[in-house]
Amino acid sequence: MTIIAITMPKWGLTMTEGKVLGWLKQEGDALRASDELLEIETTKITNVMEAGETGTLRRVVAPEGATLPIGGLLAVLAPAEISDAEIDAFVAGFVVPEVADANDAAAEGAAPREVEAVGRRLRYLDIGGGDGPPIVLIHGFGADLNTWMFNQPVLAQSHRTIAFDLPGHGGSTKTVDAVEPANFAETVASFLDALGIGRAHLVGHSMGGAIAASFACSRPERAASLTLIASAALGADINSAFIDGFIKMERRRDAQDVLRLLVADPELVSRAMVEDVLRYKRLDGVAAALGAIAATWFPGGRQRQLMDIAALETAMQIIWGREDRVIPVAQAEAAAGKMPLHILDGAGHLPHMEKSAETNRLIASFLSS
Repeated sequence: MTIIAITMPKWGLTMTEGKVLGWLKQEGDALRASDELLEIETTKITNVMEAGETGTLRRVVAPEGATLPIGGLLAVLAPAEISDAEIDAFVAGFVVPEVADANDAAAEGAAPREVEAVGRRLRYLDIGGGDGPPIVLIHGFGADLNTWMFNQPVLAQSHRTIAFDLPGHGGSTKTVDAVEPANFAETVASFLDALGIGRAHLVGHSMGGAIAASFACSRPERAASLTLIASAALGADINSAFIDGFIKMERRRDAQDVLRLLVADPELVSRAMVEDVLRYKRLDGVAAALGAIAATWFPGGRQRQLMDIAALETAMQIIWGREDRVIPVAQAEAAAGKMPLHILDGAGHLPHMEKSAETNRLIASFLSS
């Protein structure tokens, strides 16, 4: 008979603590590993944490509203044979493990690094290991490698995973010249060359999905598989209010309204996420880079870069949020029958963040098959 500690997870490199927003299960409930247990507020969006273990929820230790450090005790699972006194002793004696500092993380390769590709300095995070091609994660318009904070650590348990910032984004060089999908695909190829990677599984979100598909089209021998998440380039329609609003936003209120278009539940957007995006928008070169990309990809509020992904021979799946308010889910439904299609309820344009556990399972299952 074992007592199992449920602790505050670490999502992303910069997360040091999390806030308990609400419990989705009650003491006495029988849990499966995949059951949604509680909501935790992070520096990006609120994420739902799954139990991760099978057992009975015997004790909720952290009440709603509590802020805990990484590794802090959230709850206890234990069989009925374990007495309350034993659980009391376990909780009283629980010690929060020390979190490695930034220097330790860097020494272990868990800190972002930089590499030169197509004459640009690109920031990337390379973690995990395993046999076979690595997973390369490509973010969307206005995002960065931190968009994969809920996915990369999980996928890295069985694969080498590499997330990087596209030119004009995150910690990469902000100047951009040619911004067609083919140009970004060339950036991906040069980036992989710089890391000595010949072939990779590509996971792309939104604009990153179109870039991944363009890479697979021009270099099919280097694309082991494609996972397209709420991908651009599958249809002409797009919410121009989001694109225009993202480029123009300067005040917190405007940014909040724009970013809430990304998710099914607007309350998921945290204050820290809003501040992070505004901080990025103020960097030299960002406005020009985003403007150039938007003018090329979304002129007149429409998607100009369209691709026939059904013609690709690369193994492929599509993941989409049913309540996507940026790119219509109908563009995914048009591919039904041609490749595996997964439409996730309760998710908008960020299913990899809003429904991260389900998205991670779909990616892992797809790659294993």
